[in-house]
Amino acid sequence: MTKYRTVPVDTTRMPSGVPFIIGNEVAERFSFYGMKSILTVFMTTYLINSAGEPDYMSEEDAKTVYHLFTAAAYFFPILGALIADILWGKFKTIMILSMGYCVGHACLAMGDTGIGTGIAEPRTWLFVGLAFIAVGAGGIKPCVSANVGDQFGKSNKHLVSKIFSWFYFSINVGAVTSSLLTPLLLAKVGPWLAFGTPGVLMALATLIFWMGRKKFVHIPAAGMNKFIEETFSKDGLRAILNLSPIFLIFIPMFWAIFDQSGSAWVIQATHMNLDFMGISWLPSQIQAVNPFLILVLIPTFTYLIYPQVDKVFKMTPMRKMSIGLFLTAGAFAISGWIQMRIDGGATPNIGWQFVAYFVLTAAEVMVSITSLEFAYTQAPKKMKSFIMGIYFLGISLGNLFAAAVNFFIQNDDGTVKLEGASYYWFFTILMVITSVVFIFVSKMYKGKTYLQEGDEEEVASEAKAEGIGDT
Repeated sequence: MTKYRTVPVDTTRMPSGVPFIIGNEVAERFSFYGMKSILTVFMTTYLINSAGEPDYMSEEDAKTVYHLFTAAAYFFPILGALIADILWGKFKTIMILSMGYCVGHACLAMGDTGIGTGIAEPRTWLFVGLAFIAVGAGGIKPCVSANVGDQFGKSNKHLVSKIFSWFYFSINVGAVTSSLLTPLLLAKVGPWLAFGTPGVLMALATLIFWMGRKKFVHIPAAGMNKFIEETFSKDGLRAILNLSPIFLIFIPMFWAIFDQSGSAWVIQATHMNLDFMGISWLPSQIQAVNPFLILVLIPTFTYLIYPQVDKVFKMTPMRKMSIGLFLTAGAFAISGWIQMRIDGGATPNIGWQFVAYFVLTAAEVMVSITSLEFAYTQAPKKMKSFIMGIYFLGISLGNLFAAAVNFFIQNDDGTVKLEGASYYWFFTILMVITSVVFIFVSKMYKGKTYLQEGDEEEVASEAKAEGIGDT
């Protein structure tokens, strides 16, 4: 008999484990985004060899490594999901992989210490650290997201949408703080502290999650037989077939563009006037605009925009994602216009990139948050983590595509095929095409809503009430 609760408490209020989940997520996201925010700048301007000589990467190589790392971090969720759903359950999976996550941060910091460079080259420490972080951050990701939904039952299921918004809100509290702090630590002190601080926060995140163990609902692992039975059941196959086109074709293109805010946009910022609003910004600090805007736009969309639009037409999940995809294209079009000015010899103010971030963040609210909730509610009860893994696999595919583009556009003579603004217009056009096709695909979607307690609700029968299959 398990010593932990395995079914949600029958209450109309927020579950008691939520504060521990939110606290864990703030600290964990601080560690991830803090490290990621300085990665491109570190590789292009700080990376040295064991002799203390510059070992910088080219801009294209740095972008390729950045997106390959991000792709790996979002590939391992599918493996973490399988381990959680079949073997360990979510709690044990999160705890074990979080420890490896901490090791990864330690490796990054070691590459900038005398002891570390005496053992291996800083570039080796970099790649080993990124590998540990990719496995740790990726492996726990679907489990943490699904664990949020596991806390809710029939009586408080109406709070699921709000808690996913606040869950996303907590992600960005950690992200905005770390995106402002770690670039300063890198510039003022050095890589050892800039990478070490996120490691300390990851250790804190692991501790907070462990402290909430008696408050959480622990859904037991289904086991291999049960997992195969449910996966290949009528509902399981329907969920996979319905969600795979959305998560593995359309969502990847969103992330192929969104995640370039940490690579291409950082490099673009180095060619801009960084004095804005009385502040002299560092190129890698501009990324903090995104999580800051998330903190503002989540409650704005949740409590103001969506309710007002609902009075005119129902803002269904599909409609939210569709509008968000078009906004994504608009954001990259702005960055394309900025690059045209740079190519023309001008030095545009970084404020214009703030505008692009505003549009991109609005798109993120409509696409990413909606997809996160959708992945949970549309997954059968024993497949929550696995379906989350498929969603995160789409993010991996998007970053693999971005990495492949940056690899194949490089010529042998050091030039690139998509020079300057043409790089941005290439992705903008692809995003527009993706958005148009998504409209037609979304009209054909039919699914089923599942929570951890109570009977399944047929989405098709709720079309008038929830409109999940509408556009």
